[in-house]
Amino acid sequence: MAKERIVVKIGSSSLTNDKGEIDQAKLMDHVQAIAALRMAKHEVILVSSGAVAAGFARLGYSSRPVTLKGKQAAAAVGQSLLIQTYIEKFSPFNITPAQLLLTRSDFSNQERYQNAFATINELLERGILPIINENDTVSVEELTFGDNDMLSALVSGFVHANQLIILTDINGIYDGNPKSNPEAKKIHYIKEITDEMIAVTDATGSKVGTGGMKSKLLAAKTAVSLGVPVFIGTGTGDDKLIEVLDGKGNGTYIAKHNFGTINTRKQWIALHSESVGKLYIDNGAEEAILFNGKSLLSAGVIEVKGTFTKGDVVEVFGTKGFLGKGQVKCSSNDLQLDIDSRGVETLEIPIPSTEVIHRDAWVESREMKEELT
Repeated sequence: MAKERIVVKIGSSSLTNDKGEIDQAKLMDHVQAIAALRMAKHEVILVSSGAVAAGFARLGYSSRPVTLKGKQAAAAVGQSLLIQTYIEKFSPFNITPAQLLLTRSDFSNQERYQNAFATINELLERGILPIINENDTVSVEELTFGDNDMLSALVSGFVHANQLIILTDINGIYDGNPKSNPEAKKIHYIKEITDEMIAVTDATGSKVGTGGMKSKLLAAKTAVSLGVPVFIGTGTGDDKLIEVLDGKGNGTYIAKHNFGTINTRKQWIALHSESVGKLYIDNGAEEAILFNGKSLLSAGVIEVKGTFTKGDVVEVFGTKGFLGKGQVKCSSNDLQLDIDSRGVETLEIPIPSTEVIHRDAWVESREMKEELT
């Protein structure tokens, strides 16, 4: 088997017992399976939940806290317990873990986003196992990933993974809730995740985690859109992750999207950047950027809304609506001056057209492109 880059996500329910404490047997099973992947020469990034679940019992809570301060306090205690346990368990396999705690702001800030990418690559090149978790201790409610399912999806696209494996306590996606409906049937393979499928998926999670199958489908949809195939399921034993790569995993496989991968810069523009302005363009510019692989030039811009500077991200609209997002190479003021100058252009003194968005900093709306073709 060729060397692959694998992101493995382990949820709280797969790491803890009913009391919310780290289950040593469960954790060791995961450690041995990850070690087997490493022995097979694969690169592994682990996205691990469990910090809040591991810490709340030490604080005297009878169940996972619901308040922000309670969750942050539990994470502060539990994160150190979790990483300490991983260090101890991986030591016999000569695997050194490295802890990375991320927040939404680490993704929305382009420089920090690029630094995180460089750090993870450096760790992998050095043979280190990155263990990533959301920094629950400082995250605020409106700036969280929602759960580590989505974090694992974003990380898998971010590092251009060959596979995302989401381990949970249910062996895949069902057409109903298998815990309450004995007639529910397992879906072994999903070609495409539809909005209808997400809408009817049971969203109930375990009492020590935050996500359910709905969150996993949403995460899988994101990963697949970034060109990363996904497996959602369970398993036991040293070879459970190897079996997933061999197509023999106990769960549901979600096919790789046919759009291919998206480079790191474009992922940041599409998923994490904040748009600060809007551009409205004519039919010629629309054709150029959507179908001819061209950059957006100022000559095709007919209206500017908002205030932005070079390097900011803006939304671009055509005659039928939203076309995509891009990182501009000029300010809104300069672009407006360019538009205003067209009224005084003469044949003797043509006004040159400047590049507004380079094609390498442009991410199109695939839905709109499909509608226009």
